[in-house]
Amino acid sequence: MKPDTSHTPGEESENDPLAGVAASSGGRTHHEQATGKRQWGLTLAALGVVYGDIGTSPLYALRESALAAGAHVAMQDAIFGVVSLIVWALIVVVTLKYVVLIMRADNDGEGGIIALASLAHRAKGLDKRVKYAIGIASILGLALFFGDGMLTPAISVLSAVEGIAVESKTFQPLVLPLALAVLFGLFAIQSRGTARVGRLFGPIMLAWFIVLGAMGLYSIVRTPQILAALSPHYALLLFIEEPWTAFVALGSIVLAVTGCETLYADMGHFGKGPIRRAWLGIVFPALLLTYFGQGAAVLRDPSGASSVFYALAPHWAHYPLVLLATIATVIASQAVISGVFSLTQQAVQLGMLPRMEIRHTSATDYGQIYVPRMNGYLCAGVVLIVLIFKSSNALAAAYGIAVTCDMALSTTLVGLVAARIWKWKLKFVLPLFALLAAIDLSFLSSNALKIAEGGWLPLFIALFVYLVMETWRLGRRAHLERIRDSAMPLSLFLERADKTPVRVAGTAVFLSSRTDAVPGALLHNLKHNKVLHERVILANVQVEDSPFVPPAKRLDVDKLGKGFFGLRIHYGFFETPDIAGALAQARAYGLAIDPETTTFFIGRETLVPSEHPLLGRWRTRLYMVLAANALSPARYYRLPPGRVVELGTQITI
Repeated sequence: MKPDTSHTPGEESENDPLAGVAASSGGRTHHEQATGKRQWGLTLAALGVVYGDIGTSPLYALRESALAAGAHVAMQDAIFGVVSLIVWALIVVVTLKYVVLIMRADNDGEGGIIALASLAHRAKGLDKRVKYAIGIASILGLALFFGDGMLTPAISVLSAVEGIAVESKTFQPLVLPLALAVLFGLFAIQSRGTARVGRLFGPIMLAWFIVLGAMGLYSIVRTPQILAALSPHYALLLFIEEPWTAFVALGSIVLAVTGCETLYADMGHFGKGPIRRAWLGIVFPALLLTYFGQGAAVLRDPSGASSVFYALAPHWAHYPLVLLATIATVIASQAVISGVFSLTQQAVQLGMLPRMEIRHTSATDYGQIYVPRMNGYLCAGVVLIVLIFKSSNALAAAYGIAVTCDMALSTTLVGLVAARIWKWKLKFVLPLFALLAAIDLSFLSSNALKIAEGGWLPLFIALFVYLVMETWRLGRRAHLERIRDSAMPLSLFLERADKTPVRVAGTAVFLSSRTDAVPGALLHNLKHNKVLHERVILANVQVEDSPFVPPAKRLDVDKLGKGFFGLRIHYGFFETPDIAGALAQARAYGLAIDPETTTFFIGRETLVPSEHPLLGRWRTRLYMVLAANALSPARYYRLPPGRVVELGTQITI
């Protein structure tokens, strides 16, 4: 038997935040292996989705790093040190850590903080406290990603649009309105889906990387001595001669690797091969050329460091480059927004967030989803951030700390996977992941210096999201415990089923949070209507620790006798539940059900705070607000309209 979970996945009474995930690994890989033209098509598509964020970092990364280091040392020395640090960050952090190592930690082909936490949670022999810590890490990682999801569109679009004022300061007043117009337009089109526009993302980003590489190469040819920065000697020299300056500069250097988490998170959409090929064959060379080229431009004219990206372009190409950069940042923002939608869907499935409406905007691409409520939150947050900070320079201080926290969490979880699941020897695991953790902590501690300058913002957003998620998890646990305390054992109910006065024709489906207890809606229906249907199905949804569940393992059917059936429906945490669709598959198990003629009973609970709330007064109030605004189970589980009966009850928590 599978362990019992709630019909709203993750709503269990265990302390472990991931304890509601059923212990099964029988999922399937979302990405099917392909060869030839299909692989190159995926490689091109990965350019538009995976590398938008890190691909637009040249707009501001070297500028901020050079200004940070150049304020304390000679600009020439600062440039050689900064370029060397950026280049080796791309080599060590992105190429070796993420592309080579972390992408090995796939959960049935899927990546991302939730998939990674679920994979680590699956390791055998873990202490309960370790499993609890893994669950908390997944919640914290999600909260940090949501904060990053607000900052990325703001800083990216602002950095691109600010290019119009480089040639003439008379355009400066237009920067903010234009940036806001672009952002409003971006969020407005989310409800229409991005499937059609998405086909253009890859070619546009390919053109972007070609332009980056060409501009950088031209600048390098003019000042080839910048290539000496390839030697890590200059990075080490900056730390030796000006350790504090180098340490402070790390807070800006990390801007060059923002987006590396996306490589891992989007692995399931494209596969490891296309993502790795895109990085090694196109993105990495283009970024190296553009950063070397920007360094060369500053060597020629140190006064141009504040607008070094646009300094690479010839005068005639300036405004076309601004347009291309704006389009590239919109694509980068779209990728982050889509990532937030995807993680929201997973968090709802795992019971970390209240139920929300999730719309699929493409009939063929499963990953194309739209979450209206989250889109509204993101839009409001991004607009407020732009209005508060008003420039990409000011936003750069806020950007990076959420990314470095996520990087540190990923390193820790992958280290656990390497030791417990891959069975790597500790004498190899400990020094390797200690080194990677030291790099992450160096970036994180440097970014911590910027908390007062704006770094507080992503931390504040992450803290707020974390409190909401943790309140929802603890509230659901207390909520379900109240329900279960008064629940009747199913075995006892079945013994007395013969005493029911009337059995009416038809089929009734009751959503059940447990397989061994009678749903409250069934008892209320019997109490008020004095009847039972001839065939009663107790449906229980379980979420597995794999992204997808194959159709052959979707259903478990138990004949309980006296017209009662137990039906367990299994979903992966990347899937959207569809109970009506699952019931149609039950015919293969000898249970023919027509959803259009079946009555679905669900409970609607009114929450009342007790005199001494288990969660405390403010947290109980917050949970009640979240529960009141959660999407109806009828809509979330896609029950047929007109076939749902809601039975209300009052619960004191």
